Amino acid sequence: MSAKVSEQELLANELLDLQTLRALQFDRLKASISNAYGGNPAWRAKCDAANVGPDDLQSLSDLARFPFIAKADLREAYPFGFFATPMDDIVRIHASSGTTGKPTVVGYTRDDITTWSAVVARSIHAAGGRPGMKVHVAYGYGLFTGGLGAHYGAESLGCTVIPMSGGQTEKQIQLITDFQPDIIMVTPSYMLTLIDAMRKRGIDPKSTSLKIGIFGAEPWTDTIRHEIESATGITAVDIYGLSEVIGPGVAQEYGRAKGSPTIWEDHFYPEIIDPETGAVLPEGEEGELVFTSLTKQAMPIIRYRTRDLTRLLPGDIGPMRRMARITGRSDDMLIIRGVNVFPSQIEEQILRISGLAPHYEIEITRPDRLDIVKLRVECREVVDDVQQKNYRSELVHHIKTIIGISTDIDVAAPGTLKRFEGKASRVTDLRPKV
Repeated sequence: MSAKVSEQELLANELLDLQTLRALQFDRLKASISNAYGGNPAWRAKCDAANVGPDDLQSLSDLARFPFIAKADLREAYPFGFFATPMDDIVRIHASSGTTGKPTVVGYTRDDITTWSAVVARSIHAAGGRPGMKVHVAYGYGLFTGGLGAHYGAESLGCTVIPMSGGQTEKQIQLITDFQPDIIMVTPSYMLTLIDAMRKRGIDPKSTSLKIGIFGAEPWTDTIRHEIESATGITAVDIYGLSEVIGPGVAQEYGRAKGSPTIWEDHFYPEIIDPETGAVLPEGEEGELVFTSLTKQAMPIIRYRTRDLTRLLPGDIGPMRRMARITGRSDDMLIIRGVNVFPSQIEEQILRISGLAPHYEIEITRPDRLDIVKLRVECREVVDDVQQKNYRSELVHHIKTIIGISTDIDVAAPGTLKRFEGKASRVTDLRPKV
C-alpha cells in the first residue's frame, strides 16, 4: 500500500510562486545532473565528449549546453547500463514493449516509487478525484508503466482501487456496473471500445456511476474527447507521461480548467526544441518536447527527446506551465508523396462527418513509384450504398483539401474494424524501406 501523499504535494502548483519554483528547479537540476554524471558512465561519456560537466550549470538556461538523451541511447545501454545507482537500490523495473527494437528499461528506487505515486496522486486530484472515490484502472499491468503507475497514485490519494488491467471487455463492463467506480483510467481508444460494447449489451454509457475519465498512453484529439463525453456524460481529461521519464503523471489536465495538461515542473523540467537542429525554441513555439527529471534517483534522465510535438503555454491554475495537445510525433509522421501527414490529422477529418465512427485503419503501399493510401472507416449505423458513397466522397474531399493527399477509402459496416484493448495501432506502412 502506498503512503498517503501530503496536501502540500497535491497542491504544489497552487502553493508555489514562480520565483520559488524556479529556485527549486535549479537546486534539483544541479543534484540530478550530478547524480547522473557521477553514476551513469554512458551519460558521463556523452558529457565529456561535449566538454560539459556539472560545474557548468550556473543557471537553468545552461541546461541547453548538455547533450540530449534519445531512445537509441537507452537501447544501446540495455538492460541496466543507464542506471545511476547500484542494483541493490533498485526495487522495481519497467520496460517499453520493444516492438521496434530492444525495449527501453527503467529502474526505480523506493524513493522513486514514492515520487511517482505522488505525482500520479496529484494528477488524479487535479482531474477532480478525491480520497474515498473508487478508481477503475483499465491500463495494462506488468512491465508497461500505466497500470501500476495509476494504481499506486490512486492509493496514495486515498482512493479505492479496482485493479482490472486491460482486456476482458465483458468483465470490464460487469465490474463498472457492479462496483460503481467514480473514475476510470484507460486509453481513449479502449474507452471507445467499452462504449461500443456497453451499447451492444443494451447499457446506456451515461447510466454508469463514472464521473471522471483520465485518459493517456496515446495521443487523442478534442474531437475524441467530445465523442467520449457526449456518450458517457463524464469529464474526460488528459494524463501524460513516458516510461523513460517516470511513467504516467508527468503532466495532467485540470478537470476544472480542461485546457491543456499542466507539467509538474517541480519534478520534470520541459524544453521545446527544433527537431531538426536541436536548438531550444522561444516560449510558445511548436517543436519537440524534451524532459529532464529533477527528482529521480535510479535513472535520472537529462534532456530526453520525447519525439512528441507540442508547445509550452502559460499556467492557468498556478505557475507551472502547460503543454498544448500533442499534434503528433516526429517519429510517427508519415511522408506521403512529399506531404507531411500525422494520423491525428486524418482522424480529425473522419470525425467531421457525423455518420462515421472514431475507428479507422490506414494502410500505405508503394506498388510502383507513387504512395497509395488506403483508409478504412466505419459507419455509426447501417446505411445503404448511396449513403456510403456520400460518406466516401465527403471524406476524400476533406482529406484532399485540408491535408493535401489523395486516399482510397472503404466505408465499412458498424462493428467491422478492430477494437483496441490498449494503445491503438492504426497505421500499417508496407512501403519498401529505403
